[in-house]
Amino acid sequence: MTPERFVELVKEEQEVLRRFLLALCGGDRPLAEDLAQETLLKAWLASAQYVERYRFRTWLCKIAYRTYVDHLRRHAHTPLPLDETMPLPASERADDSFRHEALHRALARLPLKERTAVCLFYLEEQSLREIALATGSNPIAVKKLLSRGREHLRKLLNNER
Repeated sequence: MTPERFVELVKEEQEVLRRFLLALCGGDRPLAEDLAQETLLKAWLASAQYVERYRFRTWLCKIAYRTYVDHLRRHAHTPLPLDETMPLPASERADDSFRHEALHRALARLPLKERTAVCLFYLEEQSLREIALATGSNPIAVKKLLSRGREHLRKLLNNER
């Protein structure tokens, strides 16, 4: 892949990448931005291995997922849900930053594989096959993860009301 083609593909998928990582990180924007940069660096270094017949978005999300899992291993913790009583910095108090707060809190409480499947399917509109490729799973397992994830999200969001 040429550097120009890589930049072109990244421009097309950059917002998808950031949205996906933001959802995985439970709304922690600084962490999501750091992981997005790390993902793009890894993608650039591995761009020679990219196979054009696959969607670049799927390949990039797979790298992002692995980068997130690596981050969790390095820091030996799972993301904690945001607490309503936890004060946010003034820069995070704008109305726009709260639009999806309940959803991010609920997503952060899902097991990682469920959260990943839900985010890729509903937020990024990826197919079961693409999610299976990104997570190293199979489409049947992804269907089960989506079913469990929807049920868990429903319960979590209903408890917030």
